[in-house]
Amino acid sequence: MHWSSGSSSKTLKGDALCVIIAETELEGGKQAGEWTGKINLLAQAGLFAGKLNQTYVLPAEGQPGPAAVILAGSGSALLGAEELRVIAAQAARAALRLKAARLIIRIPDSLSLLTAIGAEAAGQALAEGLVLGAYRRTHYKREQPVYTGLESAVFHLERNAVEAESKEWTQGIVRGKAFAEATNLARNLTNLPGNLLTPSELAVAAIEVAERHGFPAEVLDELEIEQKGMGGLLAVGKGSAHPPRMIVIRYQGTARWENVTAIVGKGITFDTGGISLKRAPGMEEMISDMGGAAAVLGVMEALGILRPQINVVMLIPSAENMPAANAFKPGDIVTSLSGRTIEILNTDAEGRVVLADALTYAREWGAERIIDVATLTGAVLSILGDIATGAVTNDEGMMEAFRAASIRSGERIWQLPAYPEFRELLRSEVADLRNTAGRYGGAATAGLFIGEFADGLPWIHLDIAGTAFLPKERGVNPKGATGVMVRTLLEYLLHLSPGEEAGAADEVEG
Repeated sequence: MHWSSGSSSKTLKGDALCVIIAETELEGGKQAGEWTGKINLLAQAGLFAGKLNQTYVLPAEGQPGPAAVILAGSGSALLGAEELRVIAAQAARAALRLKAARLIIRIPDSLSLLTAIGAEAAGQALAEGLVLGAYRRTHYKREQPVYTGLESAVFHLERNAVEAESKEWTQGIVRGKAFAEATNLARNLTNLPGNLLTPSELAVAAIEVAERHGFPAEVLDELEIEQKGMGGLLAVGKGSAHPPRMIVIRYQGTARWENVTAIVGKGITFDTGGISLKRAPGMEEMISDMGGAAAVLGVMEALGILRPQINVVMLIPSAENMPAANAFKPGDIVTSLSGRTIEILNTDAEGRVVLADALTYAREWGAERIIDVATLTGAVLSILGDIATGAVTNDEGMMEAFRAASIRSGERIWQLPAYPEFRELLRSEVADLRNTAGRYGGAATAGLFIGEFADGLPWIHLDIAGTAFLPKERGVNPKGATGVMVRTLLEYLLHLSPGEEAGAADEVEG
């Protein structure tokens, strides 16, 4: 992936050329160049209106260069980052339908995108959208396709870029590519079927990330989990033939291990509900119950590429929640790593129980703030559907910074209340806490249960139960796993760095 400027896009080699068209441009028949007549006919027939999320493919008959032209609607002529992501994603999907290996995206001056958000942000958004849109889910059919997807892409600016602008375009594309590839890694893991991704296999995937980038890592097996006193994780995982794991990866980007942020991902590789068995319809989607673990692993992948000056410890408590003769059951009392006892009222409220041990363990690794990511509750779907991620926090300043990161990433979050009355609902008569407070306020009380184990550290909980796995394609996200929160976590973490990330060897060029 690279960018170019100045010379005609006709001189670039590609299988398809994407031309961005705004709704207002169709009114005057401008900016379409040699395709103006055809585009006007399409507009008159109601086949293409230049709206965002709209594409149309024209054969480039008698024209030198690419054999097909992809018309991509932009809606407005003045674009923000999210519109650019969507345009690039739709262009990539159109290219996949054409089975194109090389794509050129023409960036006309008329869009005024550089005055809207700047060259670096534009480059990042376009690179993110292109890589996210080109994602294809792995399938296991006997006959595999010959076409392997997009191999290269060029963003072509119609005018010559000045030196400072060239540096910004390059930096933006490097970052956007890293963000999107990390998100796609999370998507791949989340889409894996449960028989191919057990807790031990998730640990293998994590070690591969750590070894690829030279990060120190640790994996605790079931015996070490028991010896350590992680009673919550042990209880949830003991009903499965695949024992639990606690996975830790450390990224140190400064000389001293200080100002450490912990990112914790729920790693339930399959969730039947345990003894409190779920209904059968839709249970197959519980392969996505480790979407939080996939997200934090994706973050570590991007940190390995970008190398910012920050310190991050990643923790994944991983288990398979199954019904069995030795499975934990309603009425059990388990003792967490923190020493707090938990009354189990519902074994399908298992994610918060394993995360409790992980938050306590994060403190042992020097965490000064914690963010946990989890497909935690069905209740959050009742509030936000699959449109936004629910958030609970004990620190409004940290939440405000994270909300700003979500605006930059285009991933919506919505803060849920943390009223003292909700905390009271978690009190048990026979233990320190109970693992569910009932139907009402379920998304908030579940988050607040986890927050008890932050023990006063600044903390944010992200409930991605609605946003981690979609029933159909939307925006830059495909059907199935989305890799949600990878990009927002990265936006937040990189803004903790005192300077720019060190950069990475990449094929981006001007």
